[in-house]
Amino acid sequence: MTEIKLSSRQLEIIEFVKAHEPATGDQIARSLQLTRATIRADLSILTMTGILDARPKVGYFYSGLELNPTIYEDIRQLKVDAIMTTPIFVTKETSIHDAIVSLFLEDTGSLYVVEATELIGIVSRKDLLKGALADTDKKATPIATIMTRMPNIRTIAPTDSALFAAQELVIHQIDSLPVVNGKKAIGKVSKTRLVQLFVDTFKNE
Repeated sequence: MTEIKLSSRQLEIIEFVKAHEPATGDQIARSLQLTRATIRADLSILTMTGILDARPKVGYFYSGLELNPTIYEDIRQLKVDAIMTTPIFVTKETSIHDAIVSLFLEDTGSLYVVEATELIGIVSRKDLLKGALADTDKKATPIATIMTRMPNIRTIAPTDSALFAAQELVIHQIDSLPVVNGKKAIGKVSKTRLVQLFVDTFKNE
């Protein structure tokens, strides 16, 4: 198996964190003369592979772990169709009230709106909260009035890599990505699922 190497920028980030831990994202970005947004994906990869440890409101620490090329390659080769979960589907006629009930009964962060099997929109917890606060007749108002519509939705394909999915979630600051085959919605990849994947991968290392 070919050894997978980190990028030169990722190696610079590791060295800076080693020397200045705890290092904040802003400090790391300034040291590289880049913006925080530019290095967001790099930090995501380094924390997900266990090389850096991110502590909220504190900063990044070097974990002491060196990159295991075999595990890193396994993650790079892992496809979305192997980790995706089944989303909760609703129609555009579903009322805001029924959507809220479904969201909490299914303990999910978003609902995928479909027409037949084609993805046409997404409704998040935030959308439903706004809709519930603004609407006085939640049992009658359809979620079509508050959903995010295609083509304004980030999607991924089942053949995309899990690492690409993680980068998309971090870069675009979203909680889940619909998995589509053409226009058909077939699954989703969430931050929760990816965190569990990386925990399961590295916990025994």
